[in-house]
Amino acid sequence: MVPQPSDPDHVTERCGTCEGKTTHDVRVEIRTESQQEENAEFSREPYRITTCSECGAETTTRMNNA
Repeated sequence: MVPQPSDPDHVTERCGTCEGKTTHDVRVEIRTESQQEENAEFSREPYRITTCSECGAETTTRMNNA
């Protein structure tokens, strides 16, 4: 039997709501953090969004916390 490649959009992670390891849908989103229109183009940051497939809890993590 040939192993199947893992699905990069679905990963197993710990869910704080379910209190166990569950499958999560994962996506990356670019969000604008500035409320001022003149600087908005310079304030876009990548965020990793995970959603638990069991309970629907969503976790958002800024990816470049420098």
